[in-house]
Amino acid sequence: MRFLAVALFCLFSFSALRAQQSIRAAFYNVENLFDLEDDPITLDEDFTPAGKQQWTEERYQKKLGQLARVLDAMGGPAFVGLAEVENRKVLEALAEEALLRESKYEVAHFDSPDLRGIDVGLLYHKKAFKVLEQDAIRISFPPEDGEPYTSRDILYVKGKLKASGELLHIFVNHWPSRRGGVEASEPRRLLVAGALKARVNQIFAADSLANILIMGDFNDEPANKSVREVLGALPLGAQAEARALYNCFAEYQGKKLGSYNYRGNWNMLDQIIVSGALAGKKQELRVNAPAIFSPEWLLYKDERFGPTPNRTYGGPNYYGGFSDHLPVFVDLIVK
Repeated sequence: MRFLAVALFCLFSFSALRAQQSIRAAFYNVENLFDLEDDPITLDEDFTPAGKQQWTEERYQKKLGQLARVLDAMGGPAFVGLAEVENRKVLEALAEEALLRESKYEVAHFDSPDLRGIDVGLLYHKKAFKVLEQDAIRISFPPEDGEPYTSRDILYVKGKLKASGELLHIFVNHWPSRRGGVEASEPRRLLVAGALKARVNQIFAADSLANILIMGDFNDEPANKSVREVLGALPLGAQAEARALYNCFAEYQGKKLGSYNYRGNWNMLDQIIVSGALAGKKQELRVNAPAIFSPEWLLYKDERFGPTPNRTYGGPNYYGGFSDHLPVFVDLIVK
């Protein structure tokens, strides 16, 4: 009888483990993934073979291979939001790299009005996710000194998780940079945060328990006004409530950890934010294990600033590294 009870317990435990599935979602600012062609309507000529960066076929292929190595080492995430990609062509080329080919990534992408021609995009496993809707959320900025200001669109993708049948709303972001100073550039990020919040509120109005996954390079940290106040992203771990957002990486700020290193100071610029439906610890679909992916081979030991992301370029100097940012990821646990 005792043996039967133990056997039944083990069978139940094994069945419970098999009933759970982990789906990884990652974000990575890949630092200037350009093709070799000069697009006449964007300022991409530096990243051509004859340009200032001397962007050759050899360097392009090396970059693709290195980025594929990173995604493969992260376990081939089901969702990968990417920033600083020039177009659909480079996304498709990345998906076709040998290390990623078996994942059969599909691409979601729109061309944005960014002056340099860099966009955001999403790679996703077709076997894990069925896309139902895609959209580019364009931001209208007021002119600066009489000149128009442009930035990246926010990519919105709505689809169904094949493991559970639940809907998932994904937003991929790359907010305006801090060029010109954090305070001087802040109004641009506040504007983008407000536009994103408005779209999130539309989703909540239709379904207060919507599964929302927001990822991106926000060029602000979790405690900055754009993320904490305008978007309203609370630290993950707070009591999860409907119609609320929770920042999976708020805990990293102030702990000398981050995704971007500026002169020895780690900044948590790359983040993943989820809705209350995903933040609940007992939900059928919930977020788990937020992490910065930082193996030693992704880092360079700077003599002055210590370990820092091993970047591809520093100004016009070619270093041949991966990116000036580290990727971040979370796991979605599906019961």
